[in-house]
Amino acid sequence: MLDTRELGRRPGSQREVSRTVPAPADLGIEVLHVPEGAPVELDLRLEAVMEGVLVTGSARAGLEGECVRCLEPISDDVEVTFQELFLYPDHRISDEEDDDVSTLEDDLLDLEPLLRDAVVLALPFQPVCEDDCPGLCPDCGARLADDPDHTHDAAIDPRWAGLAGLDLGSAPGE
Repeated sequence: MLDTRELGRRPGSQREVSRTVPAPADLGIEVLHVPEGAPVELDLRLEAVMEGVLVTGSARAGLEGECVRCLEPISDDVEVTFQELFLYPDHRISDEEDDDVSTLEDDLLDLEPLLRDAVVLALPFQPVCEDDCPGLCPDCGARLADDPDHTHDAAIDPRWAGLAGLDLGSAPGE
């Protein structure tokens, strides 16, 4: 929660805010996320407008996860920008819009939903450790980046496996 009382309701007044906050739980996607409690650096500009407070800013945080191809750990950073208008409670048009409109509550604004949306939309859907990561061997699970020449003998079709023990070197009756 961020207090906007200093801003007042004077359109045009603005304030710059920089702070570091702990990351909320579940900030990210299943395979790549900001660890809960990790520092998130916020640089914000709060500007009073007729309808409410316009928040423009950026957030930076460290990411942890795993490659979807080879399951190796990934560490990266994410930086996102966002902008949202938080309406004063008396400027709402109707209660039906409550789901789509951010509002101030007692001159406090909640940045968590805005931050969550910005971070999740900025993350790759399927993160990889390297752009050309070859993944894992489908037969044995070996990491192919560690052994690029990794091969297996051709698999025998189980329907024909019984014939492998037969000596087919001589024809019958010879």
